[in-house]
Amino acid sequence: MAGVCLSSSCWTLTSKFNTLSLNRPHPNANTSKPLSFSANTSLNLFSKGSVSTTPVGMPLRRSIVCEAAPTKKADSAAKRARQAEKRRLYNKAKKSEVKTRMKTVLEALETLKKKTDAQSEEVVSVEKLIAEAYSAIDKAVKAGSLHRNTGARRKSRLARRKKAVEIHYGWYVPAPVTEPDLVATA
Repeated sequence: MAGVCLSSSCWTLTSKFNTLSLNRPHPNANTSKPLSFSANTSLNLFSKGSVSTTPVGMPLRRSIVCEAAPTKKADSAAKRARQAEKRRLYNKAKKSEVKTRMKTVLEALETLKKKTDAQSEEVVSVEKLIAEAYSAIDKAVKAGSLHRNTGARRKSRLARRKKAVEIHYGWYVPAPVTEPDLVATA
């Protein structure tokens, strides 16, 4: 039984089969076909390879194994890998900055909410932190590190938490919701 050979150097082995005594007919068989390669295999899949024969079961049968040598990456592929690594680190830094700024805002809002004697002027410092977080989010969206919907969702999350603290202390009173008048138009 012949193994599938994928290397271009293995294609030149048909002339060497006679020296390996693989093309001689088996003593017990009436007819024997020489070993052949599959027509579906690609010639250019690997550039170099090695061949070894190993006994399989009976001593007169041998299988052919062609192993591909490790190939070097193409120059363009190596450049793309370097570029991808640079972009990964850049995006990671942008996302990390957004997470850090959001965390500081949320922690400041939590401490403000837990205070018993909080003043409305204390929100100003939190608003500065929120402005910095918004800026970081907008920069990450502009750079392509965050999707624009993700950036909008995170900014909305910060605004809702701030509004919840303001409602908690009564610094902000939402307008009452009124039902719209249903006027029949003809």
